[in-house]
Amino acid sequence: MVKAENKQPMSQFLGRRVIFSALVMVLLLLALGLGWVTPNPRPY
Repeated sequence: MVKAENKQPMSQFLGRRVIFSALVMVLLLLALGLGWVTPNPRPY
């Protein structure tokens, strides 16, 4: 078996991904609220 050189737990990387995703969602909602970004009109 190959010995893993990286000793950081996988949960740390998962936590970073979750925090980054939450930050992107907050920024997107903020941009929508301030009118910087406009959503697409309804397709029908």
